[in-house]
Amino acid sequence: MNIAIIYSSRTGNTKTIAESIKEELQNRNIVYFGNATKELPQADIYIIGSWTDKGNATNDIIEVLNKIKNKKIAYFGTAGYGESEEYYKKLFERVKKNIDPSNEILGYFYCQGKMPIQVKEKYEQISQNSENPNLKVAIENFDKALSHPDDKDISNAKEWIRGIVLNKE
Repeated sequence: MNIAIIYSSRTGNTKTIAESIKEELQNRNIVYFGNATKELPQADIYIIGSWTDKGNATNDIIEVLNKIKNKKIAYFGTAGYGESEEYYKKLFERVKKNIDPSNEILGYFYCQGKMPIQVKEKYEQISQNSENPNLKVAIENFDKALSHPDDKDISNAKEWIRGIVLNKE
């Protein structure tokens, strides 16, 4: 069974998860590992990952998802906000709209990831002129996200992909 692991990573979070998945599948036939390219590598299972860009996958990953037909897809992502399965489910529902129905979706995995410092600076700048309590929560979340993906996130990603691939062999 040929496996392609394709991902988009802006700050390194998604790359960290992709590398942990690759490590977990090191004894499998990985035919491609890396960023999205114009040409889709041929594989039986596509493990696709992206950071969360405005509540969805990045444009290059959406393009990849749109190209895949009649295959098996597992999706993973990182998001600045975390610790909410309900939130992750909503994110995946948006991503899922880009997956052709001819494909078999094997599952999805999300974890929290640190955000660029510019995000916190933006929150802090806005909060100087606002009494919005959500800004305080956003700044607290930013600080909490700094340690992610952590060892637990990596372990969870490995466990997730192990369950998916072993179930398909």
